Amino acid sequence: MSKTVVVYFSGYGHTQRVAQAVAEGAGAQLIAVDAEGNVPDAAWDELAAADAIIFGAPTYMGSVPWQFKKFADASSKAWFTRAWQDKVFGGFTVSASLNGDKQVTLINLQTLASQHGGIWVSLGLMPSNTLNASRNDVNNLGGSVGLLVQAPSDAGAEAIPDGDIDTAKRYGARVTEVATRLKG
Repeated sequence: MSKTVVVYFSGYGHTQRVAQAVAEGAGAQLIAVDAEGNVPDAAWDELAAADAIIFGAPTYMGSVPWQFKKFADASSKAWFTRAWQDKVFGGFTVSASLNGDKQVTLINLQTLASQHGGIWVSLGLMPSNTLNASRNDVNNLGGSVGLLVQAPSDAGAEAIPDGDIDTAKRYGARVTEVATRLKG
């Protein structure tokens, strides 16, 4: 089995809940980016030792929040030494709106992984887009590049639809499965 790490920033707890679901599916370790945009020093060693890294960030104003961007910029040391070269990557984002420009955030995360020489894993699930589909269905937001999650702005993380949490677990498992296949 491959070692997977989920590194995420959560401003209000919604992204943290999704990160926990992704980590559960992936059998992954969690690394939180703090309110100042930092991770513990030991986290850099964990990321370097990982076979797969899954990025998670809310979508704020059409992109990642500054805290995650600070982490991404700090990863330039790993970029310079190619420490993350050929690792498997995935990503997810959360916003209050059904769309909320989440795709732009995922492309930002995918670009970060690509700059590190990584191999990006798509969501790999068919969208739930029929007349009878509901918010409790898997991939009900129709993601493909990565995991999309919607969290109501006037509710806590417990209000995230079950379909999004189930999709998160499946995506975490997919990233780890791909990393394991490539490692073997």
